[in-house]
Amino acid sequence: MNIPKETIKNYFLNLQETIVSRMETLDGKPFRRDAWDRPEGGGGISRLVEEGNFLERAGANFSHVMGEKLPPSATAHRPELAGRRWEAMGVSLVFHPRNPYVPTVHMNVRCFIAEKEGEEPVWWFGGGMDLTPYYGFEEDAVHFHATCKQALTPFGAEWHPRFKKWCDDYFFLKHRNEPRGVGGIFFDDLNTPDFDTCFNLMQSVGDHFLPAYVPIFERRKDMNFGERERDFQAYRRGRYVEFNLVFDRGTLFGLQSGGRTESILMSMPPIVKWRYDWKPEAGSPEARLYSDFLAAKDWT
Repeated sequence: MNIPKETIKNYFLNLQETIVSRMETLDGKPFRRDAWDRPEGGGGISRLVEEGNFLERAGANFSHVMGEKLPPSATAHRPELAGRRWEAMGVSLVFHPRNPYVPTVHMNVRCFIAEKEGEEPVWWFGGGMDLTPYYGFEEDAVHFHATCKQALTPFGAEWHPRFKKWCDDYFFLKHRNEPRGVGGIFFDDLNTPDFDTCFNLMQSVGDHFLPAYVPIFERRKDMNFGERERDFQAYRRGRYVEFNLVFDRGTLFGLQSGGRTESILMSMPPIVKWRYDWKPEAGSPEARLYSDFLAAKDWT
């Protein structure tokens, strides 16, 4: 099989540009462009804004990296791939708004190829998006999940419930026994039923990111907030850091494969707090996040 690598790469580059352009318009501050090369092979383009008008820190990375030997995080579930040449490319983004009423959001779409002379290439796609609010709004959660469902419905009714549950299970802090946010969709190792279907499904997920997030961003970005809300936002951001450093497969793969640390850790929020054994006040808006939103449910 001849994999159309340039077609895949061009899709990722165009997706990054489309998303960054839209968010620059919404924020009013341009994203920095930082192209980089990886000594072991490949490189990427990091687009980042810090101290924007609404985005406290936001980044959207494109990367296309390659190597002669797969890192342990990639072969843990697929030991038969050890020793193959590999390529990984994709777009990964995390947006941390300043306003605590605007949720943090993450989206990632990616393609992985492992090749060995004389054998068919092994390929798969992965990706998804998930929403992490600090103050929950039912209409926001419903809209985000409905848009995720719209991305997958053309490919069959079975995909959304499967990928939603995968997201709920994946973005879960086992040591805290709590979800990271309200979820979305997540998938990995997708290589059936065929290449074209998998590629088109992944593109649909990427293309539905802006429709899923922008209406929420626009609805909440001008809401009034004070120190109490900022304080709780910083506390909850700690959960984001814990997940990314302890459980996230993308972070582990990037670090183990000699990726660019600045780009890999771009997902870290700029201001974070931890407290010892803190609990929200009963009946408070902060407590409602835990009781009404940090629980897997069918939002659609």
